[in-house]
Amino acid sequence: MIGRSTTKAIGVAALLGVLACQTPVSLEPAPVAATREAAPRPAPANAPRPAPTHPALRHFADSLLSDPMFRSANWGVLIVDPTDGDTLYSRNAGKLFMPASNQKLLTGAVALAELGAGFRFETQVLGAAYPVNGILTGDLAVVGSGDPSVSDSLAGSALAPLRALADSLAARGIKEITGRLIRGADVFPDSSLGFGWAWDDLDYGYSAPVDELFFNEGFATVTVYGGDRPGAPVRIRTAPATTLPRIGRVDVVTGMHCCMERSRVQWQGDLRGRHPVVDLRGSVRPRDSVTVTVALRHASGAWLDAFAEVLAERGIVVHGGVEPDALADTSGMSVLATRRSPPLAEILARFEKPSQNQIGELLFKTLGRVRTGSGTADSGRVVVERQLLAWGADSAGFAVRDGSGLSRHNYVSPETIVRLLDAMRRRPDFDVFYQALPLAGVEGTLDKRMLGTPAERNVRAKTGTLDKARALSGYVTAADGRLLLFSMIANNHVVANREVERVQDALLARLAALRAGDR
Repeated sequence: MIGRSTTKAIGVAALLGVLACQTPVSLEPAPVAATREAAPRPAPANAPRPAPTHPALRHFADSLLSDPMFRSANWGVLIVDPTDGDTLYSRNAGKLFMPASNQKLLTGAVALAELGAGFRFETQVLGAAYPVNGILTGDLAVVGSGDPSVSDSLAGSALAPLRALADSLAARGIKEITGRLIRGADVFPDSSLGFGWAWDDLDYGYSAPVDELFFNEGFATVTVYGGDRPGAPVRIRTAPATTLPRIGRVDVVTGMHCCMERSRVQWQGDLRGRHPVVDLRGSVRPRDSVTVTVALRHASGAWLDAFAEVLAERGIVVHGGVEPDALADTSGMSVLATRRSPPLAEILARFEKPSQNQIGELLFKTLGRVRTGSGTADSGRVVVERQLLAWGADSAGFAVRDGSGLSRHNYVSPETIVRLLDAMRRRPDFDVFYQALPLAGVEGTLDKRMLGTPAERNVRAKTGTLDKARALSGYVTAADGRLLLFSMIANNHVVANREVERVQDALLARLAALRAGDR
């Protein structure tokens, strides 16, 4: 393996061919490179940054990564210039690391390659063909496909898509449904949670389960508004739906001190209980508000409960109530309403920029459903692994267990990630992938990073954070306009994450100031 002691420039194709034992990859300029953001800002005049030579860059990186504070940590770093086939820096590039949310790079890239930028999720509402005097006999069944866009973030209001479906039913003259509101298909038949997810995270939105019907990215909010003066009553609002979650004990007052918190979340039934009941305590300042979030553990149940709410708004009565665990016999039913999601190109940005875990799991299972006919995580894993191999990754360079990176059983090497970044660079839809990544100093999980450096408004990259795992991989444009590929992953560090970020950001600022002639 080629480590950090390398003393001569090595062609990237040769390097990756040696590390991966695969056919070397030809690295040529991507045809869409011109669509990138403008070149990064120059360094301030009062803080000159001499452009590093190749040995100077290696010395700079080694000095950062060998700091005694990282003596218990493992660093994996690979930085390449695909234009002239140059390895700028390599340290443990072929070793496996826990990628955290860098796993989303794998999921997003494979989803774009396998499904296409124009792919849309479809949701159908089925029932008897014709209502009689406004009465629809039998059950109303909903067939979902894992659409992640029924959410405040992608639809403006998570209830808006459901209201559109309800309007379609009302336009058919439907006023009563004699049966139940239930699912029409079990598209994702395996566990709604990812492999190896931590049980004590399950009350939080970032660990919400997924299913073929998925509402508001798996979470609801509870907002408590303070009164006009200390001691005045508080007001409580749940969103997006008014019925989820349910509010239990409230011990919240209007006071001069903050803050309120949820003291407990109770669940009706088992771990996958349909209705969360939230107890609240604390205080809210006058004319202020505090919001807490809670996971919706029964994904399909939350969707159907919210749909029942908007049906009631339209004056449509469901006499049989909501039964999310029942499955309809759809033979003989007709399609009464259909919703198609925004295209994958739009969903991808919502996935990568804020690092939204549940979209990753839905894409993961959708890959399995579309490409193998089985909407399970294991099938999605097969599709992702197959595509990585097709891009030239070493079979020993990755271990895929979920689509988001929440699982601590995912492992990937920096070399595998750089191969993926280069494969995407060559694709005609590269700009979709590139623009979906957070832009340093501007948006997403990089909005506060690299400010005031040449890397600001330059670096497009994906972050990753788990306990003792911190990753950053993506693209940086050098001062001469060349697109560089990088992957930096730290595992087993005991210092604060900000120390790892400091090293990553310093390296990227240095790369952003680099010119080809300096090497």
